Amino acid sequence: MEDNRPSVLSVEHLSKQYKKGVYASQDVTFDVKEGEIFALIGPNGAGKTTTIRMIATLLKPTEGDALVGGCSIKTDPAGVRENLTYLPDEAGAYKNMKGRQYLRFMAEMYAKDRSQVEGFVKEAEKICSLGDRLNDKIETYSRGMTRKLLLARTIMSKPKIAILDEPTSGLDIINALEIRRMIKVLASDGMSFLLSSHNMLEIEYVSDRVGIIARGHLLEVGRPAELLEKYKADNLEDVFELVVMKKDITGW
Repeated sequence: MEDNRPSVLSVEHLSKQYKKGVYASQDVTFDVKEGEIFALIGPNGAGKTTTIRMIATLLKPTEGDALVGGCSIKTDPAGVRENLTYLPDEAGAYKNMKGRQYLRFMAEMYAKDRSQVEGFVKEAEKICSLGDRLNDKIETYSRGMTRKLLLARTIMSKPKIAILDEPTSGLDIINALEIRRMIKVLASDGMSFLLSSHNMLEIEYVSDRVGIIARGHLLEVGRPAELLEKYKADNLEDVFELVVMKKDITGW
């Protein structure tokens, strides 16, 4: 079925070459629609982090481009950053700050005025659901608590698209389920997501479409159910293995 929603992210032949003939990511093309949750998955060293960092304007592409809200990562990176937020897997917070203090500090960076700051902080407090622990220093938080705080910081401004690398890393099952449900609710309200995760159950549950990348090449894109049917697989892990191990796809 054709999806007629406008694209918030359009990735067009994006490549990153670190030395002659050696690409971390090559000719990657896909799009993310308004209100869509798109998962980019692949083995370690596949090129997904490089691709994500180019989209987030942290790396300059060697070839190709990506448009975020109509802004080019090559010619208008500042415009891209107004429409996008990014939570890396290895992200940290200022441990000497209290949780609420950190949220306010970050809100002041995103917001245009004081009332918007208050709105962002209120939204972040609701998202992270840390309650009175927001009055404590972040250095006292568990990894899971810190991750929830960082996720709240990433989403509180309600960007057009949020890039989340391992969004539920460090969270127990209950908290991970809460985060996944929250992502789906935000997507239903129009926010778009680009996710990366090694948790295939999470990807299968939360994603509208999945892109599988290996050795720098985007090998497959489709809805989870479509990929399961295409590869006659019982789960997304089996699809992942079949796609990644089928080396003749790109002529390797």
